[in-house]
Amino acid sequence: MSLLPYLIAGWVFLVGVHGIATSRNLIHAVGCLAVTQSSTYVLLLAVGYRKGATAPVFSDLPVDAPVVDPVVQALALTDVVVGATVTALLLALVVQTAKRHGTVDPDELSELKG
Repeated sequence: MSLLPYLIAGWVFLVGVHGIATSRNLIHAVGCLAVTQSSTYVLLLAVGYRKGATAPVFSDLPVDAPVVDPVVQALALTDVVVGATVTALLLALVVQTAKRHGTVDPDELSELKG
């Protein structure tokens, strides 16, 4: 078991969070959120990886053959779909904010301050 994929997932997560925290543009913040979300793909791949294993298609495999966990593959696919949906929704909100307020800079959105 290698520690490298977990470190890469953590690094990608921290890069995305740093981008969100320092962003002065809503579109950039949504992109950084997508990067943060992609760290979960790497993490799921690291969790589901088995050295020497094949795809979980059991029609032509011997009974004792090692296979990759299909649940982790399903979770990764679900994660991709949810990430794309959230990114599309947030970008649509940014477009509506830009139309209504004329800016995508969060500091200039004075009507949203409480």
